[in-house]
Amino acid sequence: MPNGHIIVADDDAAIRTVLNQALSRAGYEVRSTGNCATLWRWVAEGAGDLVITDVVMPDENVFDLLPRIKRVRPELPIIVMSAQNTFMTAIRASERGAYEYLPKPFDLKELIAIVGRALSRPRGTAPAGTDPGNEDIPLVGRSPAMQEIYRALARLMPTDLTVMITGESGTGKELVARALHDYGRRRTGPFVPVNMAAIPRDLIESELFGHEKGAFTGALSRSAGRFEQAEGGTLFLDEIGDMPMEAQTRLLRVLQQGEYTTVGGRVPIKTNVRIIAATNKDLRVSIQQGIFREDLFFRLNVVPLRLPALRERSEDVPDLIRHFFVLVEREGLSRKQLDGEAMERLKRYRWPGNVRELENLVRRLAALYPQETITGPVIEAELDTLPLAQSQQNGTAGGRKPSGEAETLSGAVERHLAEYFGGYRDTLPPPGLYHRILREIEGPLIGAALAATRGNQIRAAELLGVNRNTLRKKVRDLDLQVFRNAR
Repeated sequence: MPNGHIIVADDDAAIRTVLNQALSRAGYEVRSTGNCATLWRWVAEGAGDLVITDVVMPDENVFDLLPRIKRVRPELPIIVMSAQNTFMTAIRASERGAYEYLPKPFDLKELIAIVGRALSRPRGTAPAGTDPGNEDIPLVGRSPAMQEIYRALARLMPTDLTVMITGESGTGKELVARALHDYGRRRTGPFVPVNMAAIPRDLIESELFGHEKGAFTGALSRSAGRFEQAEGGTLFLDEIGDMPMEAQTRLLRVLQQGEYTTVGGRVPIKTNVRIIAATNKDLRVSIQQGIFREDLFFRLNVVPLRLPALRERSEDVPDLIRHFFVLVEREGLSRKQLDGEAMERLKRYRWPGNVRELENLVRRLAALYPQETITGPVIEAELDTLPLAQSQQNGTAGGRKPSGEAETLSGAVERHLAEYFGGYRDTLPPPGLYHRILREIEGPLIGAALAATRGNQIRAAELLGVNRNTLRKKVRDLDLQVFRNAR
């Protein structure tokens, strides 16, 4: 007996064939179509235990069809695939009631696993989302790293779970928090951001929980705190690692009991607020140092989200640049574009300030240069003014070797380490640098070995001097694209 009946809808015949073969081998009965009309007819007739469908079809957009399917068969799990790998695609899939969203190209093993989970889940009416109709994309990028963020956000939208966002400064932690609010259940409530690092430590408790008249010198009247302002909505606690211990204790009580007292107050106040926290620090190190409560960490770290640094997703740089040029054009500046040389130079840059630094550069280019097309020499001149670019030119201090002089591997590593540290100048880099550097070295090394052996993992493992199983795990963990030997 088959494990279930699956309908595959995709206008690409090759994808239909691949999915048909893979799902049939996994024990499922499969029927496929290349249009929405047939998909709708089969579903309306009661066929299929699960649907796998592309978004853009010749006769209709599947997002327009999903509400009709959910009305007649609310329990039918639907897996949506799309090559339009944007944040809004993931969100729309979730809002229209899709069980899961998968960006193309997808991993067949992952798809089979998702199918198994979908068919084995307890049956129940899926909650219907509400489309806010916002066409502005708050997050930009099509890289695998960003696709994982989009999928995680889509799963979190219908929940009120507490989220901890980690990432370097400038990676967009507040944007992610706002997206969770704007597309979530609390979108009609207030979104209140608080930066712990920007508030004097002796005022943080008053800022968060409010104070009564006469609670301290200068408290001339009662003042509402951020919890009260965020009632029914979302409170975003940025740079949570800078919160003093006394305020941490108060916050822990809120998370445990759902109530707080104002500074100088005695009557507990019930609160209905979703907490989203963010930090660019390693809070586990702060716990070891005794400056952050471990019990508070576990209360906040219900769902951890790590935002990748821009250098970890350099393929997103062109999309981000185009996005920021559109924004500055809306603000009244003239239309700009980059030539190929300029774009490639920006993709190679390490971006110590991440997306925020890139946005600032785009605004500067739009404001200061009259030409419509920005060229490579202009970009070089701009990058030469930045700390990182200067560190690359300082000779023995991590700079490049003079022309004609060979550079050793250790010298290249030393130079790139100088790029990391040079970008921070007055502050230390975020914790975890060792593992990040190791990961960035391992990826190109394993990729080169696989390319040299035309994807033969046994030969590549021998070349690298590692166990084959170790190599396979590294390929999976580093999300490397393996070159398949056609022979």
